[in-house]
Amino acid sequence: MPELTKTGIDGLDSILDGGIIEDATVLVSGNPGTGKSILGLQFIYHGVREFDEKGIYLSFEENASDIEQAAESIGFDEWGTLVENGDILVYDKRELLGDTDFGGTLDRLLEAFEETEYERLVLDSLTMFELFFETEKEKRTYLLKFSDILKENGLTSLLINEQAAVFPETDIGLENFLTDGNIYLIQTPTESGVNRYIWVAKMRKQNIETDIFPMEIGEGGITVHERAAGFSMMDQGSSLP
Repeated sequence: MPELTKTGIDGLDSILDGGIIEDATVLVSGNPGTGKSILGLQFIYHGVREFDEKGIYLSFEENASDIEQAAESIGFDEWGTLVENGDILVYDKRELLGDTDFGGTLDRLLEAFEETEYERLVLDSLTMFELFFETEKEKRTYLLKFSDILKENGLTSLLINEQAAVFPETDIGLENFLTDGNIYLIQTPTESGVNRYIWVAKMRKQNIETDIFPMEIGEGGITVHERAAGFSMMDQGSSLP
């Protein structure tokens, strides 16, 4: 039985039959506002607080202060302290984008992974990461290198992926083949707001629940309800892969 890394997110670990396999790389996809970054913050924060596992948070879109404010806004009040004492290592957009040679920045980052004893990583977002490569070959090379380094250094990783469509895309990109699992966050509009759902579409080497489950975002972040909601999604006229 492989060792599992618990996400610490209510309901999600049950759907995953205990958590994510250690050293796995998981793609977390959804359109803007579905809660992808919140899921990433929870994964890192609960890793330290509940499981004594240090985490790395890479953000191409926000500064460290913005990330801290986002964490505190959902009740993760100790985020700043955990960053200060080294339990959470944050690389923000200023550090990641400060060098004109992004390949050199990435190489230094991968070297840093090899010298640390961190166990979790979140990349926010893979979409921005891919924009810095001019050719498909270059993107493929660095994605393969990045994925391999994460695994070699024992990092259980979430790669956040933006998608424009409300429902999961049927096109399968390179990132889908490189990752061990795919989690989709979905929201659908209603007269009173939005309904939110989570779908664990794939998780290699694991026995998972593949139904679509309702979720909420509130104080403390995401809560997943273990009552399958697949029937309500199928009424939306989508064609899920």
